[in-house]
Amino acid sequence: MPRTQTTEDRRLEEARARKKHWKRWGPYLSERQWGTVREDYSPGGTAWEYFPHDHARSRAYRWGEDGIGGISDRHQMMCFGLALWNGRDSILKERLFGLTGNQGNHGEDVKECYFYLDSTPTHSYMRMLYKYPQAEFPYQTLLDENRRRGRSQPEFELLDTGVFGENRYFDLFVEYAKADVEDILIRITAVNRGPESATLHLLPQFWFRNTWAWGRDLRRPVARKAAFIPGSACAELQHWQYGKRWLLCGGQPELLFTENETNSARLFSVGNRSAYVKDAFHEYVIHGNKAAVNPGQMGTKMAAYYLLQLAPSKSATLKLRLTDIEPLSGMDPNSAMVGIISSPGHAERAEGIPATNDFEAGFDGLFATRQKEAEEFYVARVPKDLSDDAKAVMRQSFSGMLWSKQFYHYDVRTWLEGDPGVPLPPPERWHGRNKEWTHLYNEDILSMPDKWEYPWYAAWDLAFHCIPLALVDPDFAKDQLILLLREWYMHPNGQLPAYEWAFSDVNPPVHAWAAWRVYKIERRMRGVADRGFLERVFHKLLLNFTWWVNRKDPDGANIFEGGFLGLDNIGVFDRSAPLPTGGHLEQSDGTSWMGMYCLNMLAIALELAKEDPAYEDVASKFFEHFVYIARALNDFGVGGMSLWDDADGFYYDVLKLPNGEEHFLKIRSMVGLIPLFAVETLEPEIVDRLPGFKRRMQWFIDNHPDVSEHIEMTERSARGVRRLLSLVNRKRLKRVLSRMLDETEFLSPYGVRALSRYHKEHPYEVQVNGMTNRVEYEPGESTTGLFGGNSNWRGPIWFPVNYLLVESLQKFHHYFGEDFKVECPTNSRTESDLWQVAAEISRRLIRIFLRDSSGRRPVAGATQLFQSDPHWRDLILFYECFHGDDGSGIGASHQTGWTGLVAKLIEQSGE
Repeated sequence: MPRTQTTEDRRLEEARARKKHWKRWGPYLSERQWGTVREDYSPGGTAWEYFPHDHARSRAYRWGEDGIGGISDRHQMMCFGLALWNGRDSILKERLFGLTGNQGNHGEDVKECYFYLDSTPTHSYMRMLYKYPQAEFPYQTLLDENRRRGRSQPEFELLDTGVFGENRYFDLFVEYAKADVEDILIRITAVNRGPESATLHLLPQFWFRNTWAWGRDLRRPVARKAAFIPGSACAELQHWQYGKRWLLCGGQPELLFTENETNSARLFSVGNRSAYVKDAFHEYVIHGNKAAVNPGQMGTKMAAYYLLQLAPSKSATLKLRLTDIEPLSGMDPNSAMVGIISSPGHAERAEGIPATNDFEAGFDGLFATRQKEAEEFYVARVPKDLSDDAKAVMRQSFSGMLWSKQFYHYDVRTWLEGDPGVPLPPPERWHGRNKEWTHLYNEDILSMPDKWEYPWYAAWDLAFHCIPLALVDPDFAKDQLILLLREWYMHPNGQLPAYEWAFSDVNPPVHAWAAWRVYKIERRMRGVADRGFLERVFHKLLLNFTWWVNRKDPDGANIFEGGFLGLDNIGVFDRSAPLPTGGHLEQSDGTSWMGMYCLNMLAIALELAKEDPAYEDVASKFFEHFVYIARALNDFGVGGMSLWDDADGFYYDVLKLPNGEEHFLKIRSMVGLIPLFAVETLEPEIVDRLPGFKRRMQWFIDNHPDVSEHIEMTERSARGVRRLLSLVNRKRLKRVLSRMLDETEFLSPYGVRALSRYHKEHPYEVQVNGMTNRVEYEPGESTTGLFGGNSNWRGPIWFPVNYLLVESLQKFHHYFGEDFKVECPTNSRTESDLWQVAAEISRRLIRIFLRDSSGRRPVAGATQLFQSDPHWRDLILFYECFHGDDGSGIGASHQTGWTGLVAKLIEQSGE
């Protein structure tokens, strides 16, 4: 049933109807623009080395901007973020630091402590926390120690350096509250957690993305000091696209101005094109170089310079306002005119919006109002019967998802050609990365996996993001799914772009599944089904499905390849590269993903056919295609070999050699569980409404005697014949689940492992060309260099595939009911139906984040600060994956994206 509308719901409706553009400003600033493919113009595609962190403070970006706790407009023309100095660091901290893929012993990794604490979907209220050490930031120590460590050792983190000892750090809380679409109040609170007084240089910064230096658009925006405003300092900001804005800075700080231009003299030993450059504030604050900033007090980058001296446990709060309201110069803040707004937009301003000179009660009152509205919004979405701890987990996961929106700009043709205003890039690039994607033009707000470690979209990640996002903002979730299907994303041949490092790589085809799930979530929430959305995605997905059939089924036998398919190092070989043995892999997971894809498209077609009989024919096509795939997976592959090993009771990849030999690659991994994802029940009340589909289906069944092996039917329902479509039949389901639910194999206390623990004592080895290729159980970080070594599918727990397992078990239960039981865990002598098994796996996954009976969160592992310190213990990180034995977080630390699925699990299963 639809929920009662809150104030934030009304904003979402206004945004949806385009009455007010509440989402024009948001947390769209990246957390790392350096080291990305977009900024790489090297001949060999060495993105990390071409634009390193050391260049970032001095070099203008071409395709986007980054910062700490920042915001931008949706086109990222105007940006706001923090800069900090503790009086000891060697550089002004304007962006988060981390190691590159080649510097870290487990690939790229951010080495900072920051947390997303709150956000509404329209970003009417946002809050984040950055923890800044008072000691010199250990840049070199982090580089040296991680370089010294091998892949068998853990990563060396910022907390390991001891810089937070004795609580000698600042907590910096950054908050935003929208008074209106273009009127944003900013509150920055610095707290000294240490035992002694400490100095903090705090520089809130505003700047324009550099769009003028490349020779394509010479129009140049400008920020300049505005007229005197009592009680504050003010900068007037003028951009050719947006007109005038103002940044008001309470407390009358010194205003600094420079240009967002490259310091070529520092980086390349050549003359600068501007007298004032990007790293001017670094020079001014740290080296006292007064000549670095523009005495004319104008430029394309500016900062308000606050110098704070904080006693132990004391705090200071800065208040700023980025607004389209022209401030009243010369106003006496104590006069009777306080609270009056005089600007072109005055008549449209709602009550309760403070005057431009009000940095006291009115300013704080607006924050209180927006916080209250955020609470009301989430009270309507977070189940009331949860513990406070589970509510906090759910709330922070939503916050992380909403903070992980980012402006993403990449025009591949322009990137390859280069710009007229700078030297032409090396011609080798036309034969390198993404050369086949010259149609791709991205300039949108996208949901990122992790805005530091993975500040680029990935097709299958984004599909999973949309499930929890749909709980708070179905429109944004739908827009994301549609976006990747648009002509400027999808390849003309129908392929979806994988990710910027290699758009031609292949991600699992989960887009149709996500669209179907989002459609149903919105229908439940709003009470209205968006058929138009479903039709839009279905038509474009037909092209993508055809691409899969034509490109990834080379022998036309419904056995699919696909390469790594998102499971990075799960195989004994690099599945994205030519096999060292020659030949090719017939992939259990590739084939199963396509079986699932068929059923997702079938479900959508049947839904659309309820109102348009034309969809019955295409529904029949997907029904029949699924049966062919099921037969190929279970009965025979190319040359007659099934991907099912009856001796082991498990599905494996098959290696087909050039001489015609075929061999199982007997690795018990998620590859053999993915067949469970392809399951759907055809209910009689749906089939009976569609006579064309029903006739064709019956003809197909009658004329293919072996269909009964892959379609189970029952007439026990009073409504008529129910049919189960599944790659895994009843008998094989029990055998696969006996392994999956075995705690000595797949079932961890914290979910289902990606690789069976059996391989800890029984590694799988293949000898090829005198070399041993080996897969063994690794529950933590990867010890291999495949895919950069920062991702491990050989033992950890991954939320996306666990979520699909939970959903699949629920679907099986929907058909089989309470009579179908399995031991859970295996050998426990406790039998459960599949709904109960799904609930048990859900609870184990959710348990990762909740405090246990001793008050410890498994996700935080052995990091004592996160377990007991009052300033850390309620801060939750949503990692990329989790240790297969102890549940501690592994990989990217802010990958709320698909790990945000925990919010959906809590919503549907409780704790």
